[in-house]
Amino acid sequence: MHYLVVEDTADVAEAIAERLSRGGHACDHAPTLEDAMHFAGASAYDLVVLDINLPDGSGIDFLRWLRRRRDPVPVLVLTARLAIDDKIGALDFGADDYMVKPFDLGELEARVRAIVRRRAGDGGTVLSAGNLEFDTVSRTATVAGGSIALTPREQLLLEIFLINKGRVLEKEELVMRLFGFEADAGANALELYVGRLRRKLAGADLEIRTLRGLGYQARVLSAPETLT
Repeated sequence: MHYLVVEDTADVAEAIAERLSRGGHACDHAPTLEDAMHFAGASAYDLVVLDINLPDGSGIDFLRWLRRRRDPVPVLVLTARLAIDDKIGALDFGADDYMVKPFDLGELEARVRAIVRRRAGDGGTVLSAGNLEFDTVSRTATVAGGSIALTPREQLLLEIFLINKGRVLEKEELVMRLFGFEADAGANALELYVGRLRRKLAGADLEIRTLRGLGYQARVLSAPETLT
């Protein structure tokens, strides 16, 4: 997944990004409201971790800006404020969840997973496609009950395809979700990882199709094909 961490306190942002990156996710860091708007305007994200208190404005202003643009990205709000009105305000403006500082990084990671699963319409921790299963907590994958070894980047790519089954994913979008802004990677690196994942998923009920000029589409072989 491709996450945006909007947090002006450098050590807090670094700790969050490191924890999420350890799970194989790509993280971009925006220390200001202006930076957050720049990042969100340039790339699609799977989730935003948003601090309320920013040096050039309020995180609530960024949340309202996202929703005015009809950007449905899930948002987990971080706040040092204890007032119930602040929490209600964040939720009313479209936040999916909130946490009060100081917080435990393990709990934050669990809440991030839960939000992403809810947005994908899946309340469990396991994503599946026929005989293929991927546990989003243990980061393990099985085909017909047999485990397959995936690198962290391959795990992330598989997770993206499983959450977006049937949807056409443009190469540019996948590059951003897989590598983020910081990495020096492009379409060639993406194609390399897709090729590796296809080989490791031999015998699985998930097909990763290349749509020339469009991108990639993952579909379940046992399910009837539908137009998207």
